Amino acid sequence: MGGKDDYLRWVLEQLSGAEGISSRRMFGAFGLYRHDVFFAIISDDTLYFKVSDSSRADYETRGMARFRPYRDKPQVSMSYYEVPADVIEDAEECMRWAMRAVAASVAKEKSPRRVKPRTYTSRR
Repeated sequence: MGGKDDYLRWVLEQLSGAEGISSRRMFGAFGLYRHDVFFAIISDDTLYFKVSDSSRADYETRGMARFRPYRDKPQVSMSYYEVPADVIEDAEECMRWAMRAVAASVAKEKSPRRVKPRTYTSRR
């Protein structure tokens, strides 16, 4: 083991104060979960947390990048942002940010899905 696994272990250590944190391999990266709530991605030794409308500014004002899963399609991004290094290095602060990411994921799961209304035309 090494590289990616070492970084994963370190991140999990930083989050060890929060119970129920686990990881799963996914598409060459790792997904982080808290009690089965997917809230973070580790890709290329970079940690990304799920954001909400209320937390997004904390990442954007620090110039943090959005997670972009496809290198050949940079216009495609997700609601996950890179976690600042100073946050990751401070275990307590990292857990606070992680819990906000969990809350953002839970809120997203509970929000009603937007369905495009159908347009009906009459046939006469």
